Amino acid sequence: MVTQPIADTPATEDRGGPLGQVQYWLAVIFVAGWTGVVCGGLGVQFGTWDYPCPLCMVQRNFMILAALGGAFIVRKGLNGSLSRRDYMTGWGLCIVASFGGGFASWRQTMLHILPGDKGYGGAVLGLHLYVWAWILFIAAITTIGVVLAFANETAARVIPTGGVHALLGKLALGFLGLVIVINLVAVFCLAGFHWYLPDNPSCYQLFHDIGIIDGDCPVIE
Repeated sequence: MVTQPIADTPATEDRGGPLGQVQYWLAVIFVAGWTGVVCGGLGVQFGTWDYPCPLCMVQRNFMILAALGGAFIVRKGLNGSLSRRDYMTGWGLCIVASFGGGFASWRQTMLHILPGDKGYGGAVLGLHLYVWAWILFIAAITTIGVVLAFANETAARVIPTGGVHALLGKLALGFLGLVIVINLVAVFCLAGFHWYLPDNPSCYQLFHDIGIIDGDCPVIE
């Protein structure tokens, strides 16, 4: 008996109401939200001279990867239609990124779990940034799971290509692109012409490498 392959079918019947576009708007929130969290880390880095460690950068990169998963859905939605494959690809990337980032933030939390350990860097509302990162990664996975449980009602096939849908979608994508560039420049300034970051960065190595600042970075044990 020969069976025909199942073609990629639309995600759902076209739903004109806002409920059918929940997943599209969640993707926009993922793009803007994770990008905003990365901006918060950059603000702490530049505003308080709190240099991110390698594990901090790993978490930041997983946040960007999670945002790119949402960006995939948003970009497809700007064309006016989304298929099941589009939703699954975008959310799959978000889940993988959130799992990886959650593991990295959990690892850093465990490194400073012993009584008396002050942790790495400053705290925000009583918690270090890597603890907040762990909470956000877990919350992201949970949110995606809840929305996917109601995928038949929340994943519309047709997305409006104009108005607020297009405006906010394009703004979110542009915001993400800008922050990715800023983050790449920040990492390059931290590492300089070296292959890796030290465990406890204490300066922007690039400016020492090119001679703008004399001497070597102080070593922090």
